[in-house]
Amino acid sequence: MRQAGRYLPEYRSLRERAGSFLNLCFTPEMATEATLQPIRRFGFDAAILFSDILVVPHALGRTVTFEAGEGPRLAPLDDAAKLNALATDADDAVFAPVYEAVRRVKRALPANVALLGFCGAPWTVATYMVAGRGTPDQAPARLMAYRERDAFARMIDILVAVSSRYLVEQVRAGADAVQIFDTWAGVLPPFEFARWCVEPVRQIIANVRGEVPDAKIIGFPRGAGASLASYVQQVPVNAVTIDWAAEPEFVRERVQSKVAVQGNLDPLVLLAGGAALDRAIDEILENFGQGPFIFNLGHGILPETPIAHVEQTLRRIRNR
Repeated sequence: MRQAGRYLPEYRSLRERAGSFLNLCFTPEMATEATLQPIRRFGFDAAILFSDILVVPHALGRTVTFEAGEGPRLAPLDDAAKLNALATDADDAVFAPVYEAVRRVKRALPANVALLGFCGAPWTVATYMVAGRGTPDQAPARLMAYRERDAFARMIDILVAVSSRYLVEQVRAGADAVQIFDTWAGVLPPFEFARWCVEPVRQIIANVRGEVPDAKIIGFPRGAGASLASYVQQVPVNAVTIDWAAEPEFVRERVQSKVAVQGNLDPLVLLAGGAALDRAIDEILENFGQGPFIFNLGHGILPETPIAHVEQTLRRIRNR
C-alpha cells in the first residue's frame, strides 16, 4: 500500500528533515529513501514508490498542502465556473522528480524485488479537488456529479488524460507494475460507479497499454462490494485489490476466477497484533491462497502500527 513505511522511525526522521510532505514527494533522493526503507527492514517482495495521489492536481496548478494531523487541503472547485476554469493539461516538469525517483529506486532494488508505481483514480482525485479536503462520504463531489454533470465529466476527462501519461512515464522509468487507487469508489450507487469509477479507469488502462502494451496494472475500487464482479469484467486489470470487508466466497467465485487478487488484511488487526492477527492472516491465506494472490493490507497501514506486528505477519506468512 502507499506510504508503506510511514510507521517507521527512520521515515519520521526523514519526514522531519523534508520540512513539508510535498517536498518529500518531489525530492528524488528523499522519495527514494522513503521507498527503500521498508525493503531494508523487512525484505518485502515489492516496493511501492513513495508519493501521493494529489501530485496530479498539483501538476494541474491546484494549490495542495498537507496539514499535520488534518490531511490534504486544496482550494475547492465547488461550482461549475471553477471546474470550467481548470487547466486542461499538467505541467510535466512537476512530475519529473517523481520519474527520477522511480529510476533511482529501480537501480537500488535487488533484481527479485518488484517496483510498483501508482496514481489516484479520477473519481477519488476529483472528490478531493471538489471538496478541497477529505469528507466522510465525499458528498460535495457526489452532488457536483449530479448537478453539474457536464462540467464534472470534463474534469474527469482531464484527470484521465493526465493520469494516463503519468503512469506511462512511471512504467518507462522502471516501474514493474502500477496501481490505480480508487479509495472512494464505495460511496457511489451502481450507475454512478459505472460512470465515474469503471469507465475512467478502463480508459486509463486503454491509454497506458496503447503506449506500453504489456503494462501490468492493479486496480483498487475500495468498498466496491458486489460491484467488484462488474469491475473486473469491464476493466482489464491484471489484479484487483480487495478491502478487508470483501466477502471471501464472492471474491473467490466472481473475482479471483478472473484476475489475481491482492489484499485484504484489516489495518486495525495489524495494529492489534497477537492471536487476532494470526487468525486473520490464516483466514486470508485459506480463503485466497489456492488462486492467484498477493498478500497485502486491505487499505493503507496506520502510522501507529508497531513494527513487531509487521514482523509477526511476515513470520506467519513465510512459515506456512
